[in-house]
Order: sequence, then structure tokens, then C-alpha cells
Amino acid sequence: MQHAVGSPLPPPHQPGQGPGVGWSPAAHQPGAHQASVPVPPPPPAPGFPGTGPGTGTPSGAVPPVPPQPPAPQHAPAAPAPDSTGHVPLPPGGPVGVPSPPPAATSVPDPTAVTLAVLLIGPAGAGKTSVAKYWADRRRVPTAHISLDDVREWVRSGFADPQSGWNDNSEAQYRLARRTCGFAARNFLANGISCVIDDAVFPDRPVVGLGGWKRHVGPGLLPVVLLPGLDIVLERNAERTGNRRLTDEEVARIHGRMAGWYGSGLPIIDNSQLDVPGTARVLDDVLARAIASPPNW
Repeated sequence: MQHAVGSPLPPPHQPGQGPGVGWSPAAHQPGAHQASVPVPPPPPAPGFPGTGPGTGTPSGAVPPVPPQPPAPQHAPAAPAPDSTGHVPLPPGGPVGVPSPPPAATSVPDPTAVTLAVLLIGPAGAGKTSVAKYWADRRRVPTAHISLDDVREWVRSGFADPQSGWNDNSEAQYRLARRTCGFAARNFLANGISCVIDDAVFPDRPVVGLGGWKRHVGPGLLPVVLLPGLDIVLERNAERTGNRRLTDEEVARIHGRMAGWYGSGLPIIDNSQLDVPGTARVLDDVLARAIASPPNW
């Protein structure tokens, strides 16, 4: 059956035939069939140039429309090499010992130097609070890397030492320290200082300072926060969750931390200092460490 307007409808699909079998795709688009037949333009208005006597076209006649060449097909432009937004980063490597300023006439400004700092102390010493405050207010980009935060990335299968120190909790602590070390090396290689907080024991040098030295490099500057026992007990009582320890455990850890006295590492007793005051003392200690790097 012929339709009064439009192109004929496509025949019904037969078994084994798809929409494009034996049928022109143009037939599926209304108007596509008519576009293949030249449509004469409307007659020009009287007096339109190119008509009338002497033009070779009878007045009122429609001149033929010349066929138009098909539009050229252009291949899509190749994306620019940097269009993905990928930024190459320098590979992380061991951090070297800070070079003291040559013939320095004044104490170097530790807030304007790229540093790797290891903040050591017992639970309740204020390591995390001081590290965050110190990192927030430096003149150069600085990252705070908390060992406890990284250790708690493990959700299912988390080995909490409070429920019993065992091989699993020991392995997760070691894994967290190594992860923090890798992160610090990558930050430092890209010009970002780092401060890491950890409860490193002086009677385990291979696991503690020795491990951090292997992970980060010899340029790591360790500083010990060691307030009095009554202070750490008070601060520990304000904690919640698995970071709150028993008083017996806090006293045991604090007693082991006393071994840092006489080790040669700088020690800050922040018993009577708030967080900003401790951060200022930390800057003073680091300024001396830059001028004369410790041998540890």
C-alpha cells in the first residue's frame, strides 16, 4: 500500500534478518528518501538578478540546481599527549642527612626547610596533637603521617594489641611502619616535609629507630616527647576506643620510654606546655638538629 506522504515503511523482519539486511538505512529516517531527489527552489521574486531577457534563462523558469559534492570526512583529532592529566612524580628515595647552612650567622629557620621528623613518645604524650599543629603551621608543605591511623586501615582482621599481643599484631605494626616509611619517602621526594608519630621503644633499636632509618633514610630527625607519668595518665583517661590503654599499660610504656634519657636524642618534657608551646620548642630543637645533625 502506498502512503500519501513520507517514505515507504520497512518490510517486516524475517527470520535471520536484522534491521540492516537488504534494507537501506536511509529508509528508516523520515525525509532521507526525499533528500536524494533534487527539490527545485521557489521561483525567484520579480527583478531577481539572473532572470529575464538576456540571461539565458526564460523569465519565470527555474534554473537547474548543480549537484553538491559530499562533505569531506575528517578523522577525529588525536588527543594531546598530556590530555590525561597524568603528572609524573619523582621516585621516592632515602632521605639524606640535612646539610647545615654554610657559615651560618644565625639559627636556621626550621619552618622553611623540607624535613623528615619522627616524633616519639608514650601513649598520652601528645604526639598526634603536636604533630598536627606543627604540620598545619609550617611555611613549606608538610604532611602528618600517624602510625596508628595507618595501622587502623585494617578493618576486617584488625589485630588489636589490647586484646593480646601476638604475631598478628606485631606483623600489622611492622606493616604500618613500612607503609608510613614509603609514604614519607614519596612526599619528601616531591618537596613535602613529613612528621611521623610513633611509640618507639629504646630497648628495641632494630625494630624502632633502626627500622625507621631503613624505611625513610638517615636524614630522619627523631625527637622524644616525654611528659611526666601523671600527665600521660590524665591524657590517656580522656581517650576513647582502642587507643585508650589501662593505667598499668601506660605506666609500663612510660617506664620503658625513660630509657631515652642519655641516648643523645633531643627530649622535650611538655608536662607544663600546651600544644602551641610544645610546637615552638620543637622548632627550636629542630633548628639545632639542622645546624648539627644528630648521630643516631
